Amino acid sequence: MKTNGHFPALLEAFFTERLMHQRNASPHTIASYRDTFRLLLGFAQERLNKAPSTLTLHDLDTPFIGSFLTHLEKERGNKARSRNVRLAAVRAFFRYVALHEPGHSALAQRVLAMPSKRHKKKQIEFLARPEIDALLAAPNRQIRLGRRDWTMLLVAVQTGLRVSELTSLRCEDVVLGDGAHIRCTGKGRKERCTPLRKETAAALRAWLRESSALPSAPLFPNARGNRLSTDGVAYVLDKHLAAARRKCPSLRNKRITPHALRHTTAMELLQCGVDRAVIALWLGHESVETTQMYLHADLELKEKALATTAPLGVPPGRYRPNDELLAFLQSL
Repeated sequence: MKTNGHFPALLEAFFTERLMHQRNASPHTIASYRDTFRLLLGFAQERLNKAPSTLTLHDLDTPFIGSFLTHLEKERGNKARSRNVRLAAVRAFFRYVALHEPGHSALAQRVLAMPSKRHKKKQIEFLARPEIDALLAAPNRQIRLGRRDWTMLLVAVQTGLRVSELTSLRCEDVVLGDGAHIRCTGKGRKERCTPLRKETAAALRAWLRESSALPSAPLFPNARGNRLSTDGVAYVLDKHLAAARRKCPSLRNKRITPHALRHTTAMELLQCGVDRAVIALWLGHESVETTQMYLHADLELKEKALATTAPLGVPPGRYRPNDELLAFLQSL
């Protein structure tokens, strides 16, 4: 496609030629880039009083891009991580500009030099075994939606699927019998199989028998029979967490999202002594180094390390009062 150096033509070619044709980018990537430029063009229309189709590349200089990023944080309330995602999309576009419009290379290089914003990395949240049991006990399994929710949460906790992978599951992706497993297509369009424990396979067998859906139908549909959205999964989780918190007080101080169920799977595997390379393979991580964060979050592992540094002649372990009154005084 000839762009003639015009911004609208360049942006259209970036999506159709570069992302869709040359890179065969995933729908998630295209949607993320699309949303970034919808926000950017809306901001330009408001600040520059120019229609998107009349914008030029020189309108999108580094001060303007910087103002856009500030707008995302200050006015839209985006965190630094979301800001960096938007900047990555803008950079990808200007790399395309630098290649196809050498006359604008100086502008492109200035935009590409804009740094990502550093941000605080919080400790990951995950569920301990009593908290998992409380969550799985929350759905009302006397009704159909309750059985759907229970099966879905059980699958999420045992397999560690991403929420997008969970909602994309079809009935035909479940393979029961010997070597029961679930097939899914994850990040980077990598296919993988995740084995199922006996209780999870039994729950899925009962759910498939009850739903009697076509093989191509969603495994966990919404009330209208369509694919459950990621927001729908978050709603289901929040609903049952509210009930679980009444019986498990430790859940009240935790912010649990659908992705925290994935962290829960990884932590259970780690605490059972599973090698980090196997955990990365299980979760579909691109690199083994991604699982490093679970080592930092594992308090039991740190407790064992602390026990090895006890002074000579002192029994290993930490002091734990064996009386409620002593425990109260110790907490003061």
